[in-house]
Amino acid sequence: MQRTTMTADDEGKPVVNSAGDEIGIVSDVRNGNAHVKPDPSLTDKIKSKLGWDQADEESYRLEDERVDSVTDDEIRLKN
Repeated sequence: MQRTTMTADDEGKPVVNSAGDEIGIVSDVRNGNAHVKPDPSLTDKIKSKLGWDQADEESYRLEDERVDSVTDDEIRLKN
């Protein structure tokens, strides 16, 4: 079953882009908002596209409008 809202059960799930490449992992869900710890190899260009331009942060809030689906195995982002 697919959904787009986040719950505490989503902590630890990989976050993948529309091509299926892993870009990070959900480190925490607070008030329905997922916070993602990015893959260390994620480029600054991709971080900027996601609005994650604060270099000193360890995790970043995942904006709901960027989520395509949430499954039992992963969180997939829109293209």
